[in-house]
Amino acid sequence: MHSFDHSILSLIIFTPLVGALILALLPDRGKLQPAAALVVTLVTFVLTLHLPANFNGTDVSRTFGSQQTFRFVQDVLWIPQPAIHYHLGVDGLGMWLVVLSGFLAPLGVLASWNAISGRRKLFYTLFLLQQVAMLGVFVSLDLFLYYAFWELSLVPMTILIATFGRTENRRRAGIKFFLYAFIPSALLLVGMLWLYVQTGTFQLPDLAALAATHAIPGSSHALWLCSLAFLVAFAVKVPVFPLHGWMIDAFAEAPTAAVMVLAGKLGLYSILRFSFGIFPEQSRHVAPLLIVLGAIGIVYGACLALVQDDLKRLASFSTLGHLSFCVLGIFTFTVNGLDGGMYQILNHGISGGALFLLMGMLYERYRTYDMRDLGGLSGKLPWMVTLFVITALSNVGLPALNSFVGEFLILSGTAQTALSHHNMLWTTIATTGVIFSAAYLLTMIQRVFYADLGNISAERKGWDLTAREHLALWPMVALFVIMGVASPYFTRQLDPLGTTYANVPARFDADQTHAALTKAGPACPTPAAIQAQIVAANTKVMEAATR
Repeated sequence: MHSFDHSILSLIIFTPLVGALILALLPDRGKLQPAAALVVTLVTFVLTLHLPANFNGTDVSRTFGSQQTFRFVQDVLWIPQPAIHYHLGVDGLGMWLVVLSGFLAPLGVLASWNAISGRRKLFYTLFLLQQVAMLGVFVSLDLFLYYAFWELSLVPMTILIATFGRTENRRRAGIKFFLYAFIPSALLLVGMLWLYVQTGTFQLPDLAALAATHAIPGSSHALWLCSLAFLVAFAVKVPVFPLHGWMIDAFAEAPTAAVMVLAGKLGLYSILRFSFGIFPEQSRHVAPLLIVLGAIGIVYGACLALVQDDLKRLASFSTLGHLSFCVLGIFTFTVNGLDGGMYQILNHGISGGALFLLMGMLYERYRTYDMRDLGGLSGKLPWMVTLFVITALSNVGLPALNSFVGEFLILSGTAQTALSHHNMLWTTIATTGVIFSAAYLLTMIQRVFYADLGNISAERKGWDLTAREHLALWPMVALFVIMGVASPYFTRQLDPLGTTYANVPARFDADQTHAALTKAGPACPTPAAIQAQIVAANTKVMEAATR
């Protein structure tokens, strides 16, 4: 079992990779490709369940702070010079995001079962490669390895959007997505290389230990520029308002399965893991601006969703609003805000994924996302309207359902934050987003299911949910309730990370450390000196944690 714990993350990553290679060799005949993809994704999901089942009992690798630890660690030297490691590990946030990605993948295959009727081999191979990239991002503890998976995630998604989009605008949307994500990623690479030159390591635990004691060499201006390179690359991927220019077109064109895995998770995780971990001081300085942008993004996304006629565009602006909630929460740097923001990432993966899944099923029946052509479907599709209503209430944040917990923690954290002089103003503005989300989601249900019959809904009979669709949707509905009433089971693993980020800057004597580094001069330190700094930083962290 000990050996299995140290190889489980590699098994989780390489299972969909091997599956993609197998699918590439199988003939594109009948339902062979989706059936094989379903088997691969189910096996991957079962493997991910080993993480929460053994999370508290496995060995840990300590990083910074008294509680922040990584588990299921696998660390092997990959390239001696420069020093690049195949270094994997997860904490509570990474673990739940790995499980969430494993859970959504088979549902994406079920959603594409009939929706993808041509070039199935290409679609399912790219879908599995996208899963490899996302899982790799969530478990990588080496910056170089992380960047490899980060860049890999761009290619399958771009091809999926450009090839399998629903209109002639799909290629433009694919190119737009690629350029928006790739150009900031070049800045991210420059920032990573600068960090390596300064510290001699790509290892996140070592960099975080140095950052926690303000011991990363270099001028304050250089550190600021490096932190901005990281933050901009991640903020575009979230996206943070107003960097959402790629999002609406990409979501409107992308197949349902691709949208379910695309929204927000990579960017938000990367901000929490790398921006907060390596640049805690700089992240706090920029937090007031991100709190403002988060509050504006909530209202902006909700207001634009309210005036949409296209279901896919409505869901896209809704996603912008809900992801802005996550941004608002994590940049409060309060325990409640951080815990709520992280929990809301998981909630939106389930609730937002279910909303896109239902809209894709409705499109299969009526070949339109235009609400003006629909209406009066409640009598024809009773099961579908039932699940639409439950999913809408989950997205709104109805008490006892999952999103209520995350939104409540975020709003309470925003009210408590000391980083903004107008925290109650931004809390009030964010709260109006909850009201607006109820308005546009319930209006959408009224127009689609209870208004007079539209042109297309009157002509086409449609059909209610099939057994395959029930199989895809009811596990998500079950999670709405479980994550709403049993939230401590999930937040128990998230809270140590939230506590660490909320308290790190207050634990160390930054002025003394900075003065010692200033006396050393601007010369680049030797590798031995860097390693000594890392050891000293880890020792100081452990002593501070003990006190």
